[in-house]
Amino acid sequence: MKFAYWVPNVSGGLVVSKIEQRTDWSYDYNARLAVLAENNGFEYALTQVRYIASYGAAYQHESTSFSLALLLATKRLKVIAAIHPGLWHPGVLAKFMATADHLSGGRAAVNVVSGWFKDEFTKLGEPWLEHDERYRRSEEFIRVLREIWTSDHAEFNGDFYRLHDFDLKPKPVQLPGRPHPEIFQGGNSTRARLMAGRVSDWYFSNGRDFDGVVEQITDVRAEAALHGRQVRFGLNGFMIARDTEAEAREVLREIVAKADREAVEGFGAAVRQAGQSTSDKKGMWEDSTFEDLVQYNDGFRTGLIGTPEQIAERIVAYKRLGVDLFLLGFLHYLEEVEYFGKRVLPLVRELEAEDAARGEPARSGT
Repeated sequence: MKFAYWVPNVSGGLVVSKIEQRTDWSYDYNARLAVLAENNGFEYALTQVRYIASYGAAYQHESTSFSLALLLATKRLKVIAAIHPGLWHPGVLAKFMATADHLSGGRAAVNVVSGWFKDEFTKLGEPWLEHDERYRRSEEFIRVLREIWTSDHAEFNGDFYRLHDFDLKPKPVQLPGRPHPEIFQGGNSTRARLMAGRVSDWYFSNGRDFDGVVEQITDVRAEAALHGRQVRFGLNGFMIARDTEAEAREVLREIVAKADREAVEGFGAAVRQAGQSTSDKKGMWEDSTFEDLVQYNDGFRTGLIGTPEQIAERIVAYKRLGVDLFLLGFLHYLEEVEYFGKRVLPLVRELEAEDAARGEPARSGT
């Protein structure tokens, strides 16, 4: 099992709550956190993309430049920059990512976010496409990235993007088993699942219980098989690990009790249309409750709340279903990332070793 963490490069922390959060969005805090994370079992970090103030995130650092800074502050950590098609041209991003990849020794990655926040586009004077069109544009965006990164004379003729004998030099760093920077993608809708099966390396899911995860993995894996591909799976989870389950549950209770109700309800109104605008009503946040939305990627629903032993057992249970990576958020990052590395991760590795000794069948996408 691999682990990533949400980079707190926007203000307000990872929960929309007025509870004390000893998490800071500054670069100095984040550089310290990145080093701590790579020394406590984290292989990846995901830098968030927000362009304007919204729902408790009053201030935001731009994702690609912040990702590059974290890459240069670390030695092993892979940093995933979240970006929006429609606000980037894929050729410009391909060039930026190739440079970041060389500066970091092959540790740059990208998360293609199709977009849920209409104001980020319309206030910049850009068109807001309907749901399926946003994903169709994202699929073209990823195809263009791959073409530029792997071809000396890139050609592409699509509805959104076109290339004419484009040659990117230098190409990204060539590493065994990695022909170009890893491409991540989120979204829970049917359109998102099909897109992931066709073009993405990794599929990120919002927080989900066991049944929800199995449904998504099954759909993505089936589409990938049609195209002779394999896709790996990442799952969002907000971790509250404490010495006792009662302590962990009390933290969750306080987070929800002190939720910024106006911000949560505003966020809910903005994002529910993302799921409800799909033809089959299967999309991100389409069934999220108020409590779910206090952690804005449904992180409580994954159930990583309790003692280190309880959390380790649940993580490995998800692994048996096919989850390859956990994308984690925390209330107090510095303290809790270190607690994870010392108390939770060793138990995960012990359980994994026990599964391997028993011959537990591998169900991951790798």
